[in-house]
Amino acid sequence: MNYRQRLQQRMDDTGRPLRVGLIGAGQMGRGFAAQLLKMPGVSLSAVFDVQRDRAVEAFEQAGIAPSSATDADQAARAVENGESVAMGGVEEIGALPLDIVVEATGVPDVGARTAIDALASGMDYATLNVEQDVTVGRYMLRLAEESGQIYSVCRGDEPVETKILVDFARDLNFEVICAGKGKNNPLDPYATPEGLAAEAARKKMNPKMLTEFVDGSKAMIEMAALANTTGLEMSKRGMYGPESTVPTLHDTFALQEDGGVLDRPGVVDYCIGPVSPGVFVVVRTDDPYVQHEMAYLQMGDGPYFSFYRPYHLASIEAPLTVYEIALDRQPSLTSEHWTSEVGAESKRALKAGELITGIGTDTIRGVADPADDFARDNAVPLGILAGARLTRDVPADQMLTYDDVELDESSLIVTMRRHQEALARGEEVPSLKELQASIHR
Repeated sequence: MNYRQRLQQRMDDTGRPLRVGLIGAGQMGRGFAAQLLKMPGVSLSAVFDVQRDRAVEAFEQAGIAPSSATDADQAARAVENGESVAMGGVEEIGALPLDIVVEATGVPDVGARTAIDALASGMDYATLNVEQDVTVGRYMLRLAEESGQIYSVCRGDEPVETKILVDFARDLNFEVICAGKGKNNPLDPYATPEGLAAEAARKKMNPKMLTEFVDGSKAMIEMAALANTTGLEMSKRGMYGPESTVPTLHDTFALQEDGGVLDRPGVVDYCIGPVSPGVFVVVRTDDPYVQHEMAYLQMGDGPYFSFYRPYHLASIEAPLTVYEIALDRQPSLTSEHWTSEVGAESKRALKAGELITGIGTDTIRGVADPADDFARDNAVPLGILAGARLTRDVPADQMLTYDDVELDESSLIVTMRRHQEALARGEEVPSLKELQASIHR
């Protein structure tokens, strides 16, 4: 049975639809909501946004009039009665009778806070916030296992869709040489929200989000997430990012001794050119008959071959993760490994005392790095730098280290990253309930 049939069967069996809550009613959240509501047996029971009007609009675009409930008790009763509620904040998440919460803010601190509340309240949790996962994904997986619930990064973004190709190749016993994506925007490592304001307005995007795409931060984050879920390695700091086309992927991402860019197999990378918005995996086989069969199937002459998916549908595909979790009790992507990190390079010369304004701004850009090199250099994760203050001058194009910054220790994502690092050292870390209690003091 497909998901449509199984969701309908679930509703017939339980007498109610699957209740989904959405955090963040921006571009990604609205795309998710619009697609989710086309399936039977599913209810978008709550939308949470700091601007309640946006939460209301997310319902109205689908022809739904949300309940007038404003406090937690009223909202919980409304959801129990089959209504939908628009909430102007995230404090009430744990009080509502939801089955699964989907987070679409892109803000690591918000993602961490809402994940803790959802998991501790017996809800599954799915996120479009890859920024959060590459910062504290290992700890999030630990907390989900402790809760008995499921945590997952959502389908639709490149890491999950590429992982599916990697799994396919491995199931067929091909050697995976490289997995990756085509970059969607021309690369400008010095892009700023101010410089992209007009383009962002044309595309109806947040300028900071567009900056994160253009300056390469998003590609770095996505490929690190892909590495950490598959166990593949980061090709090198910042990756190679060569130009390529779909027909030449297997030539571009061959080993250097065979004319490609890679110094070793089993890595992730990205490319510039007409490969976007697709994802790929380049494989190798030394079996003469398999090479013969692949050539017969017009896949090339070998020994390198590429498998390519020409699209990823971002928030439109994200509901598939909701269905996988609810019906199969399986996540789409978790950080089972930790081979890669994402640090930050300065976009310009920064002065001591200056505030780091976070991802997608004029101060820093994300740079992916092999985890061992990252630890060796005492580099500081991109996802915990919002609100940090420089302790000394830093020239342009320099990787930031813990010695360069004073972090905002009141930030939950900073606290969780500290716990994840302690976990890696084999130390005791707070339980889920202890974490939840600490953020509600």
